Amino acid sequence: MAGQTAGGGSGPQLARAVLDAARARREAAAKTRRRSVVSGDGGERRLRGYSGPGPDPRDPQPLGAVLERLMKARGWHQPAAEATVFGAWEKVVGPEIAQHSRPVKLEDGELTVEARSTAWATQLRLLAKSLLKRIAGEVGHNVVRKLHIHGPAAPSWSRGPRRVRGRGPRDTYG
Repeated sequence: MAGQTAGGGSGPQLARAVLDAARARREAAAKTRRRSVVSGDGGERRLRGYSGPGPDPRDPQPLGAVLERLMKARGWHQPAAEATVFGAWEKVVGPEIAQHSRPVKLEDGELTVEARSTAWATQLRLLAKSLLKRIAGEVGHNVVRKLHIHGPAAPSWSRGPRRVRGRGPRDTYG
């Protein structure tokens, strides 16, 4: 009676019954399983065996496709688009504009651009709408929503060794 269970079978008979039940479930699942499965990208992939002449998920993947999937999974599209504005400024706005300006800061969709001269700053302000369209076409919509265009930084006379408190002598420029 020591080897008997409450169901009436002994240990080896019970193990055999569990094994037979598991084998039957596996065979039933194998009959209902389809030979190929549709993957998420719309293509058909085989579960195992020879892949054949078509593309297969086991094939070596291009680095660009792998990086695209990684960026999508991690949510890095927005930071990558923002980096493109700075890294490929000449490609984004064109060589002539890039020669006379540079992006300084991108924060909350507002891009600060510094022009080489005040004349170019004025010209860029006039071209602001077309620049926004070009940037949106190159890096995506809503990456840059507004442009702040500044001229070159002027020298500051408020600090230094020859600083005079108050209004000064008023003959600085001749």
